[in-house]
Amino acid sequence: MKIKKKRRVSILIDMTPMVDIAFLLLIFYMATTQFKPPEKKKVELPKSHSQVSLPNKDIINVTVTAEDSIFVNYIVKEIVTIDGKDISRPVRVYDEATANNVGDYINGARVRNPRAFLVIKADKNSSFGTMEAIMSTLQEQHLPRFQIITNMETDL
Repeated sequence: MKIKKKRRVSILIDMTPMVDIAFLLLIFYMATTQFKPPEKKKVELPKSHSQVSLPNKDIINVTVTAEDSIFVNYIVKEIVTIDGKDISRPVRVYDEATANNVGDYINGARVRNPRAFLVIKADKNSSFGTMEAIMSTLQEQHLPRFQIITNMETDL
């Protein structure tokens, strides 16, 4: 006696709606994601040969512009209540400082985040006196460790 095999019915799945949704999600994330936080002031960095990587988080950034104005920015975690639940979210703080009180702003930021790493981003056209005043203020405030951000010099 021969056994008859049941005939299999092939299933056809239309993938077009799934591809459409994938592309819509991709476009949405590309349009809403900020890859680099916006800068308050544009700075043209000096060139150097050293290459040290910076951490991705816990940074206190001191920016010195070509006009010798000084800005201190850092990220603070803020508690927001939504629907009765406390939610922590990061908020970027921008403070304008002078060479004499930049240490107070940095100490205030370090109180909020003691692990924060100090980074100075100075324009190559800023005056030497401003950087000297900032460094002496940092030494007076007992903040001797910091890094200065530069662009990598390329040999042509």
